[in-house]
Amino acid sequence: MPRVSQDHLDARRKEILSGARACFARHGYEGATVRRLEDEIGLSRGAIFHHFRDKESLFLAVAEDDAAEMAAVVAKDGLVQVMRDLLDGGEPSSLDRAGWLGTQLEVSRRVRTDPDFARRWAARSEAVTAATRERLARQRELGVLREDVGVEVIQRFLELALDGLVLRLAMGMAADDLGPVLDLVEETVRRR
Repeated sequence: MPRVSQDHLDARRKEILSGARACFARHGYEGATVRRLEDEIGLSRGAIFHHFRDKESLFLAVAEDDAAEMAAVVAKDGLVQVMRDLLDGGEPSSLDRAGWLGTQLEVSRRVRTDPDFARRWAARSEAVTAATRERLARQRELGVLREDVGVEVIQRFLELALDGLVLRLAMGMAADDLGPVLDLVEETVRRR
């Protein structure tokens, strides 16, 4: 049997995650049946589950990938940039908006309704929180952030703004006029 290269395995994993992201976004976790996953990804269940133990592991991998992409954007450009990227419909990073939003909403639902998932997700979601906290601490040291409130308060404020934007976009509400709102969010946390 020929040996498969790591590059091939990585490309296959990326292909599976991309198709699974679209399937979970379109159908939700419960609606993303194995048949639908096969159809969306274009691979057999054997090929899919050779890379992932089960549907739960596949969903967690999609969510972790999205969280890692988001943490990278936050570390480089900040949480407001993630929001701007969502408005632009391009980024965050290499993820499409619909897939990313679908994953975020499904993670939120599962955290609320599935205590086991909530426990597993808590550790994984720390990456975005840590990236935000570290970026804000660097900004504070550079004198960019306002100093009358703590970094933790600013972090929560920005996360709340992101949550509101995600909800608005998920509900299909107009977002083309929100650039000035994000300018205001950014100005609110900056030193005057």
